[in-house]
Amino acid sequence: MSYANYDNLTLHTDKYQINMMYAHWVHGTLNEKAVFEAYFRKLPFGNGFVVFAGLERIVRYIQSLRFGDAEIAYLREQEEQYDEAFLEELRRFRFTGNLYSVEEGTLVFANEPLLRVEARVFEAQLIETAMLNFMNYQTLVATKAARIKQVAPTEVLLEFGTRRAQEADAAVWGARAAYIAGFHATSNMRSGMLFGIPAKGTHAHSWVQGHATEEEAFRRFAEALPNQVTLLVDTYNTLKSGVPNAIKIAGELKRQGKRMNAIRLDSGDLAYLSQQARIMLDEAGFPDVQIVASNDLDENIILNLKAQGAKIDVWGVGTQLITAADQPALGGVYKLVAREENGQYAPVIKVSGNPEKVSNPGFKKMFRIINRGTGKAEADYITLVDDEDVERKERLKLFDPVHPYIHKYVEDYEAVPLLKPIFDKGALVYSLPALDQIREHHRQQLTQFWPEYLRKLHPETYRVNLSTKAWKLKMELIAQHQG
Repeated sequence: MSYANYDNLTLHTDKYQINMMYAHWVHGTLNEKAVFEAYFRKLPFGNGFVVFAGLERIVRYIQSLRFGDAEIAYLREQEEQYDEAFLEELRRFRFTGNLYSVEEGTLVFANEPLLRVEARVFEAQLIETAMLNFMNYQTLVATKAARIKQVAPTEVLLEFGTRRAQEADAAVWGARAAYIAGFHATSNMRSGMLFGIPAKGTHAHSWVQGHATEEEAFRRFAEALPNQVTLLVDTYNTLKSGVPNAIKIAGELKRQGKRMNAIRLDSGDLAYLSQQARIMLDEAGFPDVQIVASNDLDENIILNLKAQGAKIDVWGVGTQLITAADQPALGGVYKLVAREENGQYAPVIKVSGNPEKVSNPGFKKMFRIINRGTGKAEADYITLVDDEDVERKERLKLFDPVHPYIHKYVEDYEAVPLLKPIFDKGALVYSLPALDQIREHHRQQLTQFWPEYLRKLHPETYRVNLSTKAWKLKMELIAQHQG
């Protein structure tokens, strides 16, 4: 087995994509244009919104798509016995299409296009698997992080998930996704180096176990890193030895003109232990020493601990965040919505016995309708590309696509396009923002929505509406395919 080509992600795809590309090549349809959309059908975690992430990874992937010698040699070994002329076609492969996307950090909702690909079907088919992989995972973790940020809006949040993540890339890009949604730092040094995320860390229980006494372990750690001292106090007995020994070291540092940053609790009754530790630290004259808590935390546990009066300043969240443990898949899909016929795009639809799986056909645009009076989002509005009601500032009828009798009208609004051009004819036309810019964009996004849509439990459903023209097209195609 060779890892020499490990970083080439061109074959980071499902085999059926290659087989469909081959079938298009055989039949001479590889250059026909197609339009695909990526979206998800159901909000995760029972949340009211999702935080879109993964675009930078997608851009870098598309830029580097190349079938080299190793990839061609591997395809030559397959049981399908692909024609050599097809493999030569793959050697010339480059992405020459158009990609539109919502921006990272944007709040998005179910059944609306997050990515739109317009390209030769030969190209559009290949990139499906990787794009969904990157979008689904990073968006899921960013959304989980946003839920945690909701319940701890003023405390420091640390991403501690590397050792429990599903492999190295998940740890690195998951830390980035968490940072977008408001986490302050990560324990992952590689993510810190690649993306400029602040890296934070203390020490493990093994440091304490590796010394004759807990006090000696604390002192030696403080001697080594006098300006960054956070001590893990639960190796033996948190309140009888851990916190008292930490207070001794805090006193020694103070006499040297230094200060101890924090203590960390990683087990036991975090509410009670933090309350008692706070009292002990305050009485010893160290009210500025913070208390860090970890140990399988998530938004529900953090909310409950705060309700119990826990005195915790910094939350270290690992497994539950990086694995999105209570819903470890977003379920995003990539569906064909239009295909080239006689030089024009013909809309296509997927009809299913499951109503939620019926796709929205046609080449479309998407807008966020902002009420000029309140400055708040009223709905997301999906139109066909030739539907200009939004551009003409006409009165919009916003109706539920499933229950059309539920509707309202908006007149004084701003329509903000959500799908931004990323690639145009294969050329990158989007300037990837710095991570802190994405983080600020996400923060601004939250201010556009009423709290009812953002709350953790039983959020109000935000409207995602089709234009009348787009909805009628969908009804016509459903009727046509049902005979």
